[in-house]
Amino acid sequence: MELDPTLPAWPQIAAILEQRIADGTYPPGTRPPGAVPLAEEFGVASSTAARAVQDLKRRGLVTASPGWGTFVAQKG
Repeated sequence: MELDPTLPAWPQIAAILEQRIADGTYPPGTRPPGAVPLAEEFGVASSTAARAVQDLKRRGLVTASPGWGTFVAQKG
């Protein structure tokens, strides 16, 4: 997927991931791709992809379980 090069990448990636969560591509309880696969998909640094995932965590769309990973949050 192409990102708009005139805008910061991480919010664009976060918006795409949010849409994928909303449309069921990443259902609740599943593990979305990590920073490295996302970086490869979008052609950005892994730190940029990680920032997008951190934004989703901050907004409660994904949760992190130490030792287990990141999961799409349950709805409701």
